[in-house]
Amino acid sequence: MTYIDGFVVPVATIDREKYVKQAEMAAGVFKENGALQVVECWGDDVPEGKLTSFPMAVKRKEDETVVFSWVVWPSRQVRDEGMKAVMADPRLQPDVNPMPFDGKRLIYGGFEVIVDV
Repeated sequence: MTYIDGFVVPVATIDREKYVKQAEMAAGVFKENGALQVVECWGDDVPEGKLTSFPMAVKRKEDETVVFSWVVWPSRQVRDEGMKAVMADPRLQPDVNPMPFDGKRLIYGGFEVIVDV
């Protein structure tokens, strides 16, 4: 069964196009290293919660939008090997290509698929 890496990050709303350009480039790097699919979603209906919410989790500021994304891998093993290569790829190094978001507020994790209908 497939394996999923999930991400939630706040991005300055004004930097949407910059983020899209970076995400498209990064998606190519992920796919070169074994990913089956990369999906990036710009928050459109992401309400503030009272106890928890996406905006609260990433400490979203007023001028930011929450981005939710995921990468689909064929397996955990392919993901582990592919992610090492992705993180080492010179095209994604912060000194060469700075991230258009605050990486300290990025939430991420790997997930084993348990239902896929």
